Amino acid sequence: MSLRSIVAPLLKWFAENARDLPWRRTRDPYAIWVSEIMLQQTQVKTVIPYWERWIKKLPDITALADAKEETVFKLWEGLGYYSRVRNMQKAARLIRDLHKGRFPSGSQDILKLPGVGRYTCGAVCSIAYNQPEPIVDGNVIRVISRVAGIDEPIKSKPVMDRVWSYANDLVKHAIARQKPGQRNASAFNQSMMELGAMVCTPRNPICSECPLKGRCEARKKNKIDYIPTLVKRAAVMKRRYIGFIIIWNGKVFVQRRLSGGVNAGFWEFPNWQVDANVDPADFAKGNLSLNQVHLELLIVINHSITRYRNRLEMFILRVSRKPCLGRLHGEWVPMAKIDKLPLTGAHRKATKYLQD
Repeated sequence: MSLRSIVAPLLKWFAENARDLPWRRTRDPYAIWVSEIMLQQTQVKTVIPYWERWIKKLPDITALADAKEETVFKLWEGLGYYSRVRNMQKAARLIRDLHKGRFPSGSQDILKLPGVGRYTCGAVCSIAYNQPEPIVDGNVIRVISRVAGIDEPIKSKPVMDRVWSYANDLVKHAIARQKPGQRNASAFNQSMMELGAMVCTPRNPICSECPLKGRCEARKKNKIDYIPTLVKRAAVMKRRYIGFIIIWNGKVFVQRRLSGGVNAGFWEFPNWQVDANVDPADFAKGNLSLNQVHLELLIVINHSITRYRNRLEMFILRVSRKPCLGRLHGEWVPMAKIDKLPLTGAHRKATKYLQD
């Protein structure tokens, strides 16, 4: 079977089944770029309200380039992987200065933007400009590997090169079939992502509703549950953190993460990674330069980052006199204004719990 035979049924299926997503109602490359960056590692239903708030507040490249860092961080707060938003503003400033505020249309210029790789470049080129540039994300990998019956480890370089080659050939074939008024590069690339998201899912795919069911090698060979073949994941590691919401005179103490590190520019309460047997009260005395400590456990937050399973125990610490807090550097912020700051995810959750 020629893999190109999937193009026509996919285009037809997408025309009839595409979800009505807000970034699909525009051809503005800036708006599409924002959506693609937000959608990395994040579900569509989560992204929609973030994207809508972002476009309302920062409607174009110049607005993003000129915005205050804290404004940008606050709009992104809760999406995680914060290096994405820092790179977005760097890219916007580059576009403002080198391209007069107009998003570039050439793949070579787009690939020079901070935080933009082959996938994002292909997405913007094809969806915004209808250029026959390939895209390969998790959904596309799954669709192509199942249809083509690729049962080798999917993340190996030779296999990924093959998948990219297939994707490149398919989108160019879609363009070759294009009639006046059609945007086949845009529609085809989105159709593969849509099929992977809605039908050809990682578990329990809905093969009965798939427009490619008669062409799928994995289905013919009864290998749907085994393709794509993934490498064994790294062992899970557990980590314990303790944090302190220090309250004095109606204010709380917060610190800003340093540039160059994880979550740089975001705010959080003092916290440390500790061993399982560390006593929080003793730790607070030694690290916050306090003689007496009375802690209230506010909340325990469990969250996962890649292979790490993190446990954050957040304590309230009320003090009657302004403490020196040892070597800590930060600011005392009124309780009523704490949620105006861009906070890291777990600390934002703790703040909401405190306020409620």
